[in-house]
Amino acid sequence: MASPENAFAASLFEPLPSRYDRMAEVLSLGQNGRWRRELVRHIARFQPERVLDVATGTAGVAIALARATDADIVGVDISEPMIERGRQRVTDAGLDQRVHLQRARAEELPFDDASFDAVSFTYLLRYVADPAATLRELARVLKPHGGMASLDFFVPPSLLWRMSWRVFTRALMPSAGFLFAGSAWWRTGRFLGPNIEDFYRRWPIDHLSRAWHDAGMVDVEDEVMSLGGGLVMWGRKHHE
Repeated sequence: MASPENAFAASLFEPLPSRYDRMAEVLSLGQNGRWRRELVRHIARFQPERVLDVATGTAGVAIALARATDADIVGVDISEPMIERGRQRVTDAGLDQRVHLQRARAEELPFDDASFDAVSFTYLLRYVADPAATLRELARVLKPHGGMASLDFFVPPSLLWRMSWRVFTRALMPSAGFLFAGSAWWRTGRFLGPNIEDFYRRWPIDHLSRAWHDAGMVDVEDEVMSLGGGLVMWGRKHHE
């Protein structure tokens, strides 16, 4: 059953698929692609045969994973319009034999235990009711020794950059969103800055790392990207 957080995320992003990928680059000041490559690198080093990409959106990470590995990729998202746009992109990339997308909730994955060699997720934990429980569910479908990696926005730790980031997220980002993509992106732009800051007040990196460990992950590491604009985390599942 969808949570209020799920419903809100779906309503926020469902009007956006046709311009989602371009706007992700605009709103990250061109850094989204760099962050994504770092995420993919941590998954690829496990040489997986089957990967689950959660909150796949328009399949950008799923496509990148398919190009960087020989794995079959399953992508899931709660937004049907995002998935439809993703399927079009997968077909255009000639990867429809290896990348398969379906609608599913991260909190209740329709897969057996230990079904995947690796799991990736992007921009997810801010939109679920219980991040720790969601991490446990993601780890459930991961094989022992399998790898998991995530990507999300972050809040710059430096006071100077944090002040600049607040100006960008509170003023420039919504304006850029409206200019390039209209009122739906204005709404999204206005929401993101406060949402990101609120999440890391409640879930600082050390709390997130502990939740990864509690979910059965070991060797958990993180890298703050682009002066604090992004955060990549990764680890592997403990042998059971």
